[in-house]
Amino acid sequence: MTAAFRLSGPRPPEGAVRQEDLRDLNLKVVFQRILDAGSPISRTELATATGLTRPTITRIAEELLAGRLITEKGVTHNGRAGRPRMGLTLSDRGPAGLGLDIRADGLAACVVDLTGTVRHLTFAPMPPTGRDAGAVLGSLIRMGCEAIEAATVKELTVVTATLAVPGPVDGGVVRIAPALGWRDVDAGTFLADLGVPCMVDNEANLAALGELYAGDDPVGSFLYVSGGLGIGAGIVLDGSLMRGARGWSGELGHVTVEPEGAACACGSRGCLEAYASTGAILGALPGATNGVVPGAAGDIFERINPDSLITTRAEAADPAALAALDRAGSALGIALSGAVNVLDIDTVLLGGSFALLSSWLTDSVRAEIDRRVLTASWSPVTVRPTLLGPDAAVIGAALTSIDQIRRRPTTWLARQS
Repeated sequence: MTAAFRLSGPRPPEGAVRQEDLRDLNLKVVFQRILDAGSPISRTELATATGLTRPTITRIAEELLAGRLITEKGVTHNGRAGRPRMGLTLSDRGPAGLGLDIRADGLAACVVDLTGTVRHLTFAPMPPTGRDAGAVLGSLIRMGCEAIEAATVKELTVVTATLAVPGPVDGGVVRIAPALGWRDVDAGTFLADLGVPCMVDNEANLAALGELYAGDDPVGSFLYVSGGLGIGAGIVLDGSLMRGARGWSGELGHVTVEPEGAACACGSRGCLEAYASTGAILGALPGATNGVVPGAAGDIFERINPDSLITTRAEAADPAALAALDRAGSALGIALSGAVNVLDIDTVLLGGSFALLSSWLTDSVRAEIDRRVLTASWSPVTVRPTLLGPDAAVIGAALTSIDQIRRRPTTWLARQS
């Protein structure tokens, strides 16, 4: 995968600001102009755009070049006659972010450079003891170390690693991930063996960030719903991710869709996850799990790829598979309808396993939304698969490091000095 991803954040002032921290603010102004240009921009064009003097632009450019945040590349004619000028653009041989993900079909690792381009993307099966946090995290550490080595060969420096997990996170501790059977797992401390600073976040939040940054015409407000081991949601309003008071928003999988319904791995009953997760769908397919209890992630992964099996049966028009997917879509539509009514969001993105299964889920989801969302009759809700598909979370995880550098380039430069 080689596509580049747009990254956005709070914009610095449009021109120079005369105050105590003038140097840092002017550096941010220049860096943001280079970032927004989309193609090489000359020093003269930067001076005109920012109102800064040519010597100031030269000093800042040299600092950014030395810090490997930008590079000189190609030429720019700026639409005028005369000698072409060398242009400045983002560096693809400087800082990079590492993303790690635990997903329905195994584990993933991804490296993204400052330009937003995926430079490394690998996958591995879930360890046979998939419910053993130590085994899963140990496999991710090995994948992460290999990714860091691959990045180094490409003259990239991995700044931080971010792990995407299917559950709420509190300071690096995975408080609960029912689909994995994890509770109070200190993943952040475990991942310290990677040798770079590590963060842990909810996979739906990270996937929503990945989708926010993807494409040339991004949607500013949407509800991202991720299916797989569990079901989570990322909420983006006006270009910003909404995390909630404690950072635990988006646990859509444990919204009740049928009171006193099927038992859920979280201990409650009637949760969306009990009807629409890959484990729930597999559990409705005769012989699909070979006697394995649906939802016991490690055991399932030891024998089958859930997404592949469900898709194969659905494509063959297996009545049990089609019925299970229709039930899953209806349950998902009920849960999403409540969220849309509360949040006034007009776009729903189906991600993770739901992106792969969207051909069979979308109609049922849309039918429930049309029936239950108050404003649907005059303001239809768009329901579609994500642009990044199952890779959204691991790419979003890698992009978090890059986004921080883009927002605060002086922090990176301070580390280099």
